[in-house]
Amino acid sequence: MIPIPALVLCALFLVLCAIHVRWLFGVPSFEGVVPTQNGTPVFHPSRFPTFVVAVALLAAAVVSIWRGMFPQVEPTWFPRLGVWVLAAVFALRAVGDFRYCGIFKRVRGTKFARNDTLYFSPLCLTISALAVWLALWH
Repeated sequence: MIPIPALVLCALFLVLCAIHVRWLFGVPSFEGVVPTQNGTPVFHPSRFPTFVVAVALLAAAVVSIWRGMFPQVEPTWFPRLGVWVLAAVFALRAVGDFRYCGIFKRVRGTKFARNDTLYFSPLCLTISALAVWLALWH
């Protein structure tokens, strides 16, 4: 039986990967998903970084399901280390850069800041907690 955290993490990572693939091949609309300063995006995601993020999210899905379904497959240290890395990366993202994103952001009042407070940071905290759960108890 596949542990719940592995299934949830895999599903989340696959959905996030699909969103990035859509941005990669579709007309990207970054309104509300990229931080802005005075109405101007802080950065403009190009195709290659978007592709890298999509591949990383797919790899995260694989590592999560590997840890949950096949914990005895060698090398056993790899998926455990992988979920710890995921926990750390998403916890750091939830904390943020102390300016534009994360729990401690200073720039507020933008569409991105609202989305970050309501969706992005809580999602990152949830992913981090699920990854810790998967690393410790499965």
